[in-house]
Amino acid sequence: MQEAHILLVEDNEGDIFLTMDAFEESKLLTKISVVKNGADALDFLFQEGKYKDALKPDIILLDINIPIYNGQEVLKKIKADPILKKIPVIMLTTSSSEKDIHEAYEYHANSYVIKPLEMEDFIAAVLKIEDFWLQLVKLAK
Repeated sequence: MQEAHILLVEDNEGDIFLTMDAFEESKLLTKISVVKNGADALDFLFQEGKYKDALKPDIILLDINIPIYNGQEVLKKIKADPILKKIPVIMLTTSSSEKDIHEAYEYHANSYVIKPLEMEDFIAAVLKIEDFWLQLVKLAK
């Protein structure tokens, strides 16, 4: 199986560590790129600035509460682009706000996952995301 490329847009070091740890436990080959704010996420995806050589990710894990541009603003720009809109965007966030959930789907998020608080549950959630999006689903190339 070909290596999957995941873009993790997350500013919380603990959540970055847990997500990376979960993917290391998996049986799939994954390359994970991490950016910590909305501006870097957009530069990465549009291959601008220091990310001009960035590879297009297969999926994007996007937190809502990130600096510069929040996750909803990043999502809106991704889904407005004819090429990027095909990349599944999974909102992975602590927000359980109905407003945030509604807005994410309004902007065409592919799924909305509330981060579990317990470490084991968080890792299990990331592995389920991986199982579904990288094993069960056939992604567009």
